[in-house]
Order: sequence, then structure tokens, then C-alpha cells
Amino acid sequence: MAGFLGAFDAAAIRRGHQVYTNVCATCHSMNLLAYRNLVDACYTEEEVKEMCEEIEVEDGPNDEGEMFERQAKLSDAWVAPYKNEEEARFANNGAYPPDLSLMAKARMDQEDYIFALLTGYREPPAGVSLMPGMHYNPYFAGGQIAMPLQLMDGMLDYEDGTPATASQMAKDVAVFLAWAAEPKQDERKLMGLKFMSVMTTCAMLTGFYKRFRWGPLKSRRISYV
Repeated sequence: MAGFLGAFDAAAIRRGHQVYTNVCATCHSMNLLAYRNLVDACYTEEEVKEMCEEIEVEDGPNDEGEMFERQAKLSDAWVAPYKNEEEARFANNGAYPPDLSLMAKARMDQEDYIFALLTGYREPPAGVSLMPGMHYNPYFAGGQIAMPLQLMDGMLDYEDGTPATASQMAKDVAVFLAWAAEPKQDERKLMGLKFMSVMTTCAMLTGFYKRFRWGPLKSRRISYV
């Protein structure tokens, strides 16, 4: 996916979504995505609609001025695990799980940082004392992070049969978050490639016309006798 011609791996996005749904979504939201973003990216429209049938979202107010629950639609934003920041902090001992919609673009090394963070948990070295409730991870700023180790070998069963090792799950969820930060990247690159192809063709035709058609007319010498 890196580089001008790089593209996302749809299978990795699908596996990464499975990791996010079963692991990350219990604490982290993705408020900038709608369920329709998954259509044709890693799921079919029918699969996403089936997914929405199991999700309820709050809507309203109704005619009586009350909020109500309804089945999710493709146009709905992803349901967050907590209603507000205060509830999120209370459930996580004061730590606030950040929204992951743009996390891949919010870090310098993007998905490489996410992979390193998820697989980088270590025992603290000698002389390093951790604050209560914190875990040592050298890839996190300050080396101490409130989120414990989340990925362990065999904790999931991938739909496509891929072995669910910790490194494989970290890679897949990193790809998924990179896609989530820019779901239209592949379409944008394809459009850019088409544009550059058309412009190159036009430039070649213009050069040919100038050199072999207009050039002789411009440089010809007319003599009158």
C-alpha cells in the first residue's frame, strides 16, 4: 500500500476488521466511519447488511420527543463502545481510549508504529518502575501505557483459515487502521494514474504535432522572385 502504485490488501482489511471487532471495539471507537465504507472494500453489500442487522443504534427523537433504538443502516456511523468520555474513563481506570479512525495518520510511522506498539510489550528493564495500572512498552511515548497486551496467539479464528498469531493479527489490524484513515486511497491512486496516463498521451501528441507539423511551417523560408 506504500508508494504511488501500492494498494490495500482486501483480505488483510477483512481480517483486521475481525480483530478490531473482537478486540479493539470493546474500548476504542471509530466515529468517522460508516458501515457503508466496508462495502466493496472487504465485504459485499449483503454481508454488511447482515452485519447491521445485529447492531442497534440510538435514533430520535420520535413524535413523543423520546429517543429510541433501531436497527443500524449502511449510512449510520459505527457505534461507539461508550456514550461519552466520562464513561470511557470510568471503565478504564481514568485512561481514555482514543478514537482509532485516523490513528494510522496521526503517528509518524503510521501502520508500522501500530504494529510495533501491539507487539512491543516487554518486561520493564532494571531501574524502570511503572506507575500503578501501567504496562511497559518502549514504542509508546514515555514507555508506559495503560492498555495491557491485547493480542495473543490463537485468540481468534480467522474466517479464511489464516493462522491467528499475535504478529499476524497485529499486521492485519494495522492494515485495517491504515485503510480506515483513508478508505478512498485506492480509488484516488487509480484516478491519479489515469490522469497521468492521459496527460502523458496528450504531451506526446502535442510534441509530435509541434515537431513534425507546426515546426516545418514555423521554420520555413519563403522567397519571392
